[in-house]
Amino acid sequence: MSEPIKLYSHKLGPNPWKVAIILEELGLKYETQFLSPQESAAIIEYLISEYDPSHTLTYTTSPEKYYISQWLYFQMSGQGPYFGQASWFINFHHEKLPSAQERYLNEIKRVLGVLDRALEGREFLVGEKCTVADLVFVTWNALIPWLFQNTLDTKLLYPNYHAWNERIIARPAVRKVLREKEGVNSVK
Repeated sequence: MSEPIKLYSHKLGPNPWKVAIILEELGLKYETQFLSPQESAAIIEYLISEYDPSHTLTYTTSPEKYYISQWLYFQMSGQGPYFGQASWFINFHHEKLPSAQERYLNEIKRVLGVLDRALEGREFLVGEKCTVADLVFVTWNALIPWLFQNTLDTKLLYPNYHAWNERIIARPAVRKVLREKEGVNSVK
């Protein structure tokens, strides 16, 4: 590939940054252009299909490849919407609605509980390596301290989740993208 991939992204939302993590993990050259939100799951599935021939971030065997899909869909239908709604009602809605805030914060805790139970005795969600299933959770997970105003102790309440998240965010590609996101969002 001679030309870098053009990543259409936006500065605030977590979804395009998931795509950037996959691009980094695959060692692909890319340029970021900031626009309105894009559907990250379809983009990620395309990148894996087209640019991961050695299956670095996926599996081709059954049942692992289906478990990866299961976690991708859980992230898109569970984590993303609940974290997004919590973010909206806590930080942006024109009036404070404690019942909405509580509902979505409780849903985040439920998602964390699902991940914590799934990770018991495991280092990764699927198989014995970090896959796209693990990586897609990173950018929304990064919002937990902000959403809970640093009051949710994931290390104490969700120890399997916490250890897994620490492993994932320690990866060089993930660190690079999270630093880039932080830098872009700190520019006024």
